[in-house]
Amino acid sequence: MTHASHFYIDGQWVSPVAPAWFDLTDPSTERQFERLAMGDAADVDLAVAAARRALPSFSATAAAERLALLQRIVAVYERRYEEFAETMRLEMGSPITFSRQGQAARGPAHLNAMIEVLKTFQFEQQQGTTRLRLEPVGVCGLITPWNWPVNQIVVKIAPALAAGCTMVLKPSEYSPLTALLFAEVLEEAGVPAGVFNLVNGDGPRVGAAIAAHPDIDMVSFTGSTRAGIEVAKTAAETVKRVAQELGGKSANILLDDVNLPDAVTRAVAACFTNSGQSCSIPTRLLVPRGLLQEAAQIAKQAALTYRLGPTDDPTTQLGPLVNRNQFERVQKLIQQGIDEGAELVTGGVGRPEGFTHGYYVKPTVFSAVTPEMTLAQEEIFGPVLSIIAYDSEPEAIAIANGTQYGLAAYVQSASQARAQGVARQLRAGSVHVNYPPADFHAPFGGYKRSGNGREWGEAGLREYLEIKSMVGFGLSDA
Repeated sequence: MTHASHFYIDGQWVSPVAPAWFDLTDPSTERQFERLAMGDAADVDLAVAAARRALPSFSATAAAERLALLQRIVAVYERRYEEFAETMRLEMGSPITFSRQGQAARGPAHLNAMIEVLKTFQFEQQQGTTRLRLEPVGVCGLITPWNWPVNQIVVKIAPALAAGCTMVLKPSEYSPLTALLFAEVLEEAGVPAGVFNLVNGDGPRVGAAIAAHPDIDMVSFTGSTRAGIEVAKTAAETVKRVAQELGGKSANILLDDVNLPDAVTRAVAACFTNSGQSCSIPTRLLVPRGLLQEAAQIAKQAALTYRLGPTDDPTTQLGPLVNRNQFERVQKLIQQGIDEGAELVTGGVGRPEGFTHGYYVKPTVFSAVTPEMTLAQEEIFGPVLSIIAYDSEPEAIAIANGTQYGLAAYVQSASQARAQGVARQLRAGSVHVNYPPADFHAPFGGYKRSGNGREWGEAGLREYLEIKSMVGFGLSDA
């Protein structure tokens, strides 16, 4: 049983003021499996009022209390781990193995990282005769997308709780059940009433109401650049803090000394992560011009190894896209790539062979993509890799930096020093050198139209804190 017909406000599961209904569809079968209650500004008002009432007491708690709360949340989450994996498999079409090892694993990873930060974080320090004090920013509106449901929720909720903030969450209407399940975890872990509140709904009604609300002190938004601009405009009327993690078009530069089969094969794997539905994955593969044809053939062979299938099959590697709109958008962009003259190496338009339903996309590789093509400039959000040739290292850096985005970038070289030199010149918030393991303490966020502010680890915690300068605090009474 889910809480799909309820919201979580002031420690209670409550019915919406005037519910509308949204059909939840399994992307792998296109069959409806649940109906979600959708709210509006009236529900947001109730949730914000609850968060505002809870703020004085929760913001005054000791860091040790909040640390213990986060530890209880991890314990409850771990016990319900398989429920998270199954929920994300069903609502967003994540293959069950990836849902377990990739999606669900992000919850405890980020929670444990925040626990480690909070253990040693100093909320006060002396600077000469001034006492610097970090205090919770207040009531936070959290708006999250569908593509990494637990990850995006936890990287906002965990630092907000650690800072002593209260909050109202609006998850995506395409992956709401994961958020409702996490609300159950918070309730069981003993989060005080009103500290965490959840209202389901769409952007124009619930998201906009959160961004505009005068009693919300901060909005943290993850989603498209287009939607982020609207959130920022709306929030500006009340001069609230806005943190945004938006779109990306990340470049993966292969320098001429790489092990090409290994580097390209791993590039395909990175691009196809989460069926290509990730803002920071490397969707542009930059290779020396003399290696273009060889790289394209390696990428083709790698793409052809990916197994598409039912999401409950542990051997399935690529699942469907999240909904029909996303499927149709990716189809149009693939066709546009063909029309603009890019070389289709494998994949293309239409469903994969043998699939008559589900929002499955053929694993697709384009070569001979030029920097001005739509494939090289626009975020696609599907399993589509674009290979671009370059003639010199400076040109590769210029191509990598030559989009409106700056969320992430990737550099591969046999020389770590050489890769680091390129990394320093890339205009991106995260640069991954030689396919490193994930670092959940590394600040995550973007340059340019990929957003502002940072999430993950200590940088994520600081987003939810205000700085107070108590000047003269160090002076004696004499």
